[in-house]
Amino acid sequence: MSILLIIILSSVAMSLIALVGLFALVLKERVLRKIILPLVAFSAGALLGGAFLHMIPEAIGMTKNITGIFIWVLIGFSLFFLLEQFIHWHHCHLVPSEHKKPVTYLILIADGIHNFIGGLAIAGAFLVDIKVGIITWIVAAAHEIPQELGDFGILIHGGWEKKKALIFNFLSALTIVLGGLVAYFLSTKINISFLLPFAAGNFIYIACSDLIPEVKHGCSIKNNIIHFIFFIIGILLIFLVKFINI
Repeated sequence: MSILLIIILSSVAMSLIALVGLFALVLKERVLRKIILPLVAFSAGALLGGAFLHMIPEAIGMTKNITGIFIWVLIGFSLFFLLEQFIHWHHCHLVPSEHKKPVTYLILIADGIHNFIGGLAIAGAFLVDIKVGIITWIVAAAHEIPQELGDFGILIHGGWEKKKALIFNFLSALTIVLGGLVAYFLSTKINISFLLPFAAGNFIYIACSDLIPEVKHGCSIKNNIIHFIFFIIGILLIFLVKFINI
């Protein structure tokens, strides 16, 4: 299978995660409340595990310019900080009734930008190594599930019909495919290995700035322990993938 086809298929598969909002239609809000924060904690662990255990070590193994690697990590981190500062976008994992000030179109535009960058990262990882690409896809997917549930909740609370919310959320997610194609065709002109540490910086920012703050102030010791366990499970899952021969 050609690398271009792998990138397209993996990008489309990631875009389909936007349809996870269908589960929000089936599950009661009480159930969503119970599962959403453990999912957020799990995705935070997966993102940090992917960045520190796979992407950064792989990038370091490709070059002797260690400082350059960490500069790209910082660029990736800083770009998402810029998105939050100037587009006023943040990952939101609340259930529909908890949204206070929905900004639906802004969410879609900002999420489209976020997904485009994600497409660059996933494709860049596949272009470096198939196994690294698969790991990056798994990590990104673990993050996208609670993210897309949150986006769907914002659109519904903002007055959108459920069908319209699903369609537009999916269209916003398709920018992942565009990002993947851009990365692939860029790779024929320039060395795009910088996308690996760049993506690691993205993942570190999302985990530390958006996800962990949402779960670290639990209302009970029991919930805090549960969230920490899911966080560790996320890290361990990505760590165990290192030993899988692909």
